[in-house]
Amino acid sequence: MKKCEYCAKEISYHEIYCCDDCQTNANKFYEVRDKISKLMGVINGVSVLSIGIGLFVYSMIREVGAFMVAIPTVILGILFLFFPIPADVMIQKYKIKKAVQITRIIAVVLLVFGIAATIFAIFST
Repeated sequence: MKKCEYCAKEISYHEIYCCDDCQTNANKFYEVRDKISKLMGVINGVSVLSIGIGLFVYSMIREVGAFMVAIPTVILGILFLFFPIPADVMIQKYKIKKAVQITRIIAVVLLVFGIAATIFAIFST
C-alpha cells in the first residue's frame, strides 16, 4: 500500500494525502522549507566549518578551540529545534511528520552537547 506523504498512514494508490489536514500541514511545511532553505544552508555551512576549525584550534589552544566548537553546536541545536527541516532522503523514508520529529530529537542532542561543551570550556580555563 501507498503511504500518506505527511503522516505515513496507509492510503489507496490514487491519493497523496490521507486527509485535508495532512495536505494543509504538508503544504505549510514545504512553503516554510522553500523560504528558509538557503539561509539554513549558509548557517549550517558556516557552523560546520567553524566546528571543524575549532577542533583544529582545540589541539593548540584548548580554551579558544572549545568555545569554537561549543557555540556553533548550540547555534545548530537551536536552529534545528525551531526550524526542523529534514533532508529529502529522510522525508522519503519516514515521511514529513516523523522526519521532523527525528530532526527535533537530533537538535536536542546537539543542544545538550553544545551546552556541555560550553560548560567544559568555561570550567577548563
